Amino acid sequence: MTAQELLDALEARYAAIDARLEGAGAGDREALRADIVGFFRETESAIDGLTALKERIRGLVERYKALPAPTPAAPRGQTVVSDHIGSSTYVERGWSAIAAGDAKRAVKELERALELAPNDPHAESLMGWAQMLREQYDDALMTYYKVLMRDPNNPLARVNLGYICLKKGIFGEAIEHLSKAIRQEGDRKAQMYAHLYMGLVYLEREMYDDARAFFGRTLELAPNMLEAWWETGRAFYLEGRPDAAMDAWRTGFQANRFNLWGERCGKALAQLEAGEPVSTA
Repeated sequence: MTAQELLDALEARYAAIDARLEGAGAGDREALRADIVGFFRETESAIDGLTALKERIRGLVERYKALPAPTPAAPRGQTVVSDHIGSSTYVERGWSAIAAGDAKRAVKELERALELAPNDPHAESLMGWAQMLREQYDDALMTYYKVLMRDPNNPLARVNLGYICLKKGIFGEAIEHLSKAIRQEGDRKAQMYAHLYMGLVYLEREMYDDARAFFGRTLELAPNMLEAWWETGRAFYLEGRPDAAMDAWRTGFQANRFNLWGERCGKALAQLEAGEPVSTA
């Protein structure tokens, strides 16, 4: 039975019970109760089975990524050498582009870095990040699974897997990945973004106080990370506290009005001051 056939069968079962409930009397209660309980357990079992299968598919992905990659043949008399020193320049450019919100340029710089130093874990981690920011989530997942095959504790990969799960609405997995990254205190960059993205998880769930607590911790780790000021203002605004949102966005704008996030803070501030609604997408 395909997944669609299973879903169709469960939908048919639901419709049948729903129809029986129409006009049911006291004498039908026990039979209906037994059918609903059985239906619930059957559905729960199907979900558990599909969840387990999903995890096994991840194993297939990891095994696939572990296969040897084809190596371009070097010209006769030459060998292929990784140029990590030359690559580092492009890695730094890639990171600068990510920090500036220019994911397209980041991908270009990191492609060059990986040409010079294939399989460099730091360059691959940043490449996955750039792909993620371009909403190429499937490509980013494959990149991060490849990184984690070689380094299961890579905190940056964990952080961005958490963000991808957030964007896909899989909040439980997002919290799991981000919590692991937060417990690993060796990578400051990963710590900053783990707290920021954890705040986004709670913001998405409309748990505004928890979201702002994580954004506050982000700013303790990185006072110049203006994205956290934007998100703090967004949390206040979505909660219905425009005055507090204005204070947060004013702080972000005044910190650096030429930064991408500083500009967004300034635009939102101007809209609020003019009595206009703010787009928080």
